[in-house]
Amino acid sequence: MAKATKKQALGRGLSALLNDPSNNIQSANDKNADQVIGNIVELDLDFIEVNPFQPRTNFSEESLLELASSIKELGIIQPITVRKIGLNEYQLVSGERRFRASKLIGLESIPAYVRIANDQESLEMALVENIQRQDLDPIEIALSYQRLIDEIKLTQEQMSERVGKKRSTITNYLRLLKLDPIIQTGMRDGFISMGHGRALIAIEDQTVQLDIYEKVLSNKLSVRETETLVRHFNNKTEAPSKKEASEDLPKFIKKGVNVFSEYFGHKIDVKVSKNGKGKITIPFHSEEDFNRIKKLIEGAK
Repeated sequence: MAKATKKQALGRGLSALLNDPSNNIQSANDKNADQVIGNIVELDLDFIEVNPFQPRTNFSEESLLELASSIKELGIIQPITVRKIGLNEYQLVSGERRFRASKLIGLESIPAYVRIANDQESLEMALVENIQRQDLDPIEIALSYQRLIDEIKLTQEQMSERVGKKRSTITNYLRLLKLDPIIQTGMRDGFISMGHGRALIAIEDQTVQLDIYEKVLSNKLSVRETETLVRHFNNKTEAPSKKEASEDLPKFIKKGVNVFSEYFGHKIDVKVSKNGKGKITIPFHSEEDFNRIKKLIEGAK
């Protein structure tokens, strides 16, 4: 109990400073900001909201309970990071598992590093920090890279410097988003590995991707066996057939489909019948991706 009491007392003077309306610190240049920023402050959990930019979408209930048990026994070993958005208002930048686990065991406060950042800076901090974690699945990492491209406007070269990864590694993750959403879900759930996913990318037809994916699952194929299966399929497939199918599309569609693809950030599928009527298919890879596309469409009204 003595340890817990000492832990809760951490940073109480700074917390009082933050809670004082006459010291409403909003930027790094405000009075007393230097006393708070970069220091550990004990914050009321009710003053903290989750980060809408959080790239992680899957939180295992079992692992949260394990973390909660550890926190109950040992306390918070690593403080969370938040950004100040108002008087007694903070938003998570990193540490959502610690935040959720602390709430599970009924803690009232949590040690935190306070940052001053705008929305774009907060998004970049959250994405870069989460990409460097070991427990994100490959699709979560790929979506984080894609968001850094779409929303922060980083190039792959800039991302390579920020996250400390080779550019080729980043490219390999981004290519996973070309897989059928069902296969992406299988990777997120641990049914197949990233190696399986990279092998399946060599199949452009998503219907065929799914056929091979089902064979991988039913026969419990290794990555090497999957690569062999994909290679055999590609050797049997006649390349001209896809070219001929592409040539059947009217010229105005061939030109327009690239515009759609660049705008939505995905390869857009267009099918046209003989009477001139057609269908445009916009794929999405997650609820987050769906909402991103929705915002693009709403913004174009």
